[in-house]
Amino acid sequence: MSIINNINKAFDHRIRLGIMSVLMVNDYADFNMLKELLGATDGNIASHTKSLEKAEYIKVEKQFIGKKPNTRYYATKLGKLEFKKHINALEKLIGKQ
Repeated sequence: MSIINNINKAFDHRIRLGIMSVLMVNDYADFNMLKELLGATDGNIASHTKSLEKAEYIKVEKQFIGKKPNTRYYATKLGKLEFKKHINALEKLIGKQ
């Protein structure tokens, strides 16, 4: 089996890698939290979360807080599993394991 078999293209981009990293250590993150932590634009966050949602790696919940819309993101069980496999593969690639 190739050392790179578990490297997942869905996590190739630094923004998607960052989104998943945030969601692995937090129960959820809202749009503004991701934007601030990752230093990304609205468009970046929107397109990359859409990509991860399409792969079923994250779940999106939209609600209103008062009159303001609020979007929260959660890592799914599949997303957590695939991200762990991805990180393990990267560690093997650089010789950490």
